Amino acid sequence: MSETNDPEHIAISKSKGIQIDWKDGHHSDYGLGYLRDECPCALCTGAHGTEPQKTNYAAPGANPFQMFKPSIKMTNVEPVGNYAVQIFWNDGHSTGIYSYDHLRKICPCPVCKPE
Repeated sequence: MSETNDPEHIAISKSKGIQIDWKDGHHSDYGLGYLRDECPCALCTGAHGTEPQKTNYAAPGANPFQMFKPSIKMTNVEPVGNYAVQIFWNDGHSTGIYSYDHLRKICPCPVCKPE
């Protein structure tokens, strides 16, 4: 892991998301829907030649008359060594290990993800 991908401080809100201040001075703010949609596990990414099982929690509701759908929330977050966090979701998903390299790569800020 490079110095760029080392977090200085991580703030976790199970109902809002994760904020990371990186050692190089960069700041990342990840909403819950975005984190769940960017899950790096084999099931979600389609590793091993399987069909990706991507979610679409971050997308705005396409149908205003859709039946109530519970909001996505983190039920638990655990550190994995000194390189990642594992997120447990209220939709039952828990196999994603979000490495700091992955989190830095998917940073949604305007500098990292220009439109």
